[in-house]
Order: sequence, then structure tokens, then C-alpha cells
Amino acid sequence: RYDMLNFTVGPVQESKEVLEVGAQPTPYFRNQSFSKIMLENEAMMKELTFSDEESRVVFLTASGTGAMEAAVMNSFTSDDKVLIVNGGSFGKRFVQICQIHQIPYTEITVPMEEPLTKEMLEPYDGRDYTGFLINMHETSIGKLYDINMVSEFCKKNNLFLVVDAVSAFLAEHINLSELGIDIMLTGSQKALAVPPGVSVLVMNKRAVDRAYNLDVRSMYFNLADALKNGERGQTPFTPAVGILLQIHRRLEELCKVGAIAENKRIANLAADFRNKVKDLPFRMFSPSPSNAVTAMMMENGKSAYALFELLESDYGMWICPSGGDLKDKIFRVGHLGALTFDDNDRLVEAMKQALERL
Repeated sequence: RYDMLNFTVGPVQESKEVLEVGAQPTPYFRNQSFSKIMLENEAMMKELTFSDEESRVVFLTASGTGAMEAAVMNSFTSDDKVLIVNGGSFGKRFVQICQIHQIPYTEITVPMEEPLTKEMLEPYDGRDYTGFLINMHETSIGKLYDINMVSEFCKKNNLFLVVDAVSAFLAEHINLSELGIDIMLTGSQKALAVPPGVSVLVMNKRAVDRAYNLDVRSMYFNLADALKNGERGQTPFTPAVGILLQIHRRLEELCKVGAIAENKRIANLAADFRNKVKDLPFRMFSPSPSNAVTAMMMENGKSAYALFELLESDYGMWICPSGGDLKDKIFRVGHLGALTFDDNDRLVEAMKQALERL
């Protein structure tokens, strides 16, 4: 349906301007005009992530998981030993990737309803680890990790830091240069608010050097190849041309207002929604919620999944359901994309009506 109001955490509500770009015919891309757009895309991503001049940006035609796997493959070998923060579905995904590629690892398991603390990191201080993998925002349960605390720990131990910021980018303030993040990755369908299909890796000089020097046994996910082609604004293989053009339009919008202003806009949307539902029979699930999404637990014995279904079928609105054991307990409401305070009002009113009907 094309008339839905979208409160999921990806794909998100898209602006009229982005939709207009997507409605245009897909152009040929092995030419100077497309190269110019891609070089501008790289420059704008570096601006929005506060990256230094030597940093590089790779645009992969892949989901966020593709970027996660590419980051691991192009950064670590069996000689490394990495720490992985595992507090949900996406932390587990980093574990699975390291298992597949035979990267030695240790999990830092974080209970669902608890934050990551310094005490959890202390047992690994001063040990023989070389890398650190974290999903800055564990989107599956709406939990935000303290990236400043993680940054301090990694700097102290000289760890190569890979941050999955798929849903955290632009929802939270992320300064790659100050935090010492070696690779940050995100996806097109989150705060960039265009269709899914492209993932983005922002790499500092240390990450670029490592990618060029590792023997990566992959054709599609060889970042050295992507970096080399990117010098002229091109990609090794056929990219998602239409989505990259939409990203260009969206990045132009974002650079006009700046990353900090967009952080505040999303934070204000999240705060507004949380304030408006405080009298409804929900409670915040995460002790450290992200601005990107609010995870709510039902407290009246009714089904969270039934609420999701009713909002979709009768009110023309999408929220995010949960899976597994949390299916009937938790739902998530996203605050990314072209949403407004008035949209929050419409959602809350629909929730009140739906709760009475369940």
C-alpha cells in the first residue's frame, strides 16, 4: 500500500523529493556525470560523520548485513582476536560472521534489559585483543550502547573499532574522528530515508590501509577493489543506480541543515512520542533507548502483535513487531524519516482506539 504512514525503523517514511528522484528513469552510470555524483556522495557522508580528509566511503549494493560481513572480512584474519558485544539479534549476527570467517572472538553478553557498563568491559582490559565489534544501537530491542565509553576502552587498548550504526547514524551524534571509529556502517533505508539496497561504510585511514593490505578471498566484498574504483567515483560492479541518486538528493538535504540539527529533530520526535504515550498501558523496554526507535512492552495482557496487525489493517499505519518470545510482548515505533509531530498524534490516537478493540 502506498498510503501507509510508516513508523517502522526501516524502510522509513520517505520525503516527496526523494520519491520524485525514484520516479525518474534509471540513467547510464559508467560516465563522468555519475562519477561526479558518487564523489559528492562520498564527500557529503564524510561531512555528516565528521570524518577527516584521509577517510574514504564505500557504497555497497547490499543490505546492512553485507556491510557487516565486508567490514569483518576486510579488517581481520585468523591472527586477530576480537571482542563482540552481543545484546540482541544483530550482536549475534556479528558472532555468526566471525564464526563463518574463522575470526577468533569473545562475546560480551549483555542481558536484554540492561545497558553495557564499564564493569562488563573491565575483564578484557589489557588483554591480547585486537578488535572490537559493536552494534551501536541494538535495533531489535531499541537499546543504545554508550559509544563514548566503548571508544575510551578501544583507544586505551588500541583496538580496531567497527561500529554498526545502521539505525544510529543521524539519530545520535557520531563524530568518527573524535571517537576513533575505524569503520562505521549504515544502510540506505534508515535515517538516509531512501529504499533499501545500499549499505555505506565510512573508513578511516587505518581501515583503508588494512583493506589494501589484507588478502581478502572474495570478489564482491573486496573493499580494496571498491576503494580503488571509488577514487574515480565508480564501483567495481553494477550498483543500485537509482537508490544512489536518491541518496545524493537526501544527502544534499541533510548537509543543508547539518548532522547536529538532524540529531535534534529525531530526538525531539522520539521525546514527543514517548511523552504522548506515557498514560497508555505500555512501558519502555530498554533502559537506554535510542532516538531512532522506541521499544514498548505491553502491560495490559493484550498482544503486541495483534496491535501491530490492527494498526496495519484498519488504520493505515505500520509499526515494528517483534519476533520469537517477544512477539506478543513488545512492539517498536521508529522516529526516522519524513515524520512529524502531527504524525505522532495520529499514531497515538489510533493506538488508543485499537487498544479498546483488542
